[in-house]
Amino acid sequence: MGYPDRPGWLRYIQRTPYSDGVLYGSPTVENVGKPTIIEITAYNRRTFETARHNLIINIMSAEDFPLPYQAEFFIRNMNVEEMLASEVLGDFLGAVKNVWQPERLNAINITSALDRGGRVPLPINDMKEGVYVMVGADVPFSSCLREVENPQNQLRCSQEMEPVITCDKKFRTQFHIDWCKISLVDNTKQVSTFQEVIRGEGILPDGGEYKPPSDTLKSRDYYSDFLITLAVPSAIALVLFLILAYIMCCRREGVEKRNMQTPDIQLVHHSAIQKSTKELRDMSKNREIAWPLSTLPVFHPVTGEMVPPLHPDSYDNTSMPLMQTQQNLPHQTQIPQQQSAGKWYS
Repeated sequence: MGYPDRPGWLRYIQRTPYSDGVLYGSPTVENVGKPTIIEITAYNRRTFETARHNLIINIMSAEDFPLPYQAEFFIRNMNVEEMLASEVLGDFLGAVKNVWQPERLNAINITSALDRGGRVPLPINDMKEGVYVMVGADVPFSSCLREVENPQNQLRCSQEMEPVITCDKKFRTQFHIDWCKISLVDNTKQVSTFQEVIRGEGILPDGGEYKPPSDTLKSRDYYSDFLITLAVPSAIALVLFLILAYIMCCRREGVEKRNMQTPDIQLVHHSAIQKSTKELRDMSKNREIAWPLSTLPVFHPVTGEMVPPLHPDSYDNTSMPLMQTQQNLPHQTQIPQQQSAGKWYS
């Protein structure tokens, strides 16, 4: 309340609009004794009805119940909201208690694998994101948990093989634990590296008065920049253009030089081919061409008289073929043909 977002240690997840929303996280030492008020606002998407509720979180110090031995497990077949369910978390703590046998055992932190840099799983075979669960106890780690630190198991983990853990069967029925990612922390052996921060008075050292730049700036001549930017490239382009024009226009060999370098017999053959081609074209222009069949209804081929049209103007010619055969032409003169016996008929 009073801030644009949730506290940094508090996360919220809701898979679908119809599933439960979950607030989870682990506060730090700086948040001890400070009540956190979470303002929750919800609305109905169908009726737009709005509801508001304030959730007050009181954070207390855990120094009265120290848990120096902490173990972090990575569970592959769970999502964070599934693990936060009271019955599921109770089953997991019960399995850990059977292996560890402590007097006090509590869950310290629960984090999604996506918050640790994990990848979103493919939506096949009901794959889960995975969740990290850190638990703390007041007694040292059991021999079963220490088996992960064996050189044989470390070698198998480096080869991406499953380590051999004797107590894995107590978790396998409900939880699939990646024993290569388990982390055992003993706070009793850790040396405190906390250093007290010496805060100053918050005043910067005196560096003198601020001197802004002068308002009167010197004028700059850009004529030389203009010559370098435009004149020089233009001159180089002009020289290249003149060289190319000289090569293309003034250095042409011409037809005479080509003929001088060509053998005489080749020139004779070429000239003969040109003359023959010209004669054939002239002969084709003077050749008489027979009238096409489409002009026969206009003039009679023998008398040259005008022939009336085949059909009157009112005739429906939609079913008439575009080109008529010689049998369909009534005004065509038939050419006499010779029979096999040597007789002629028309």
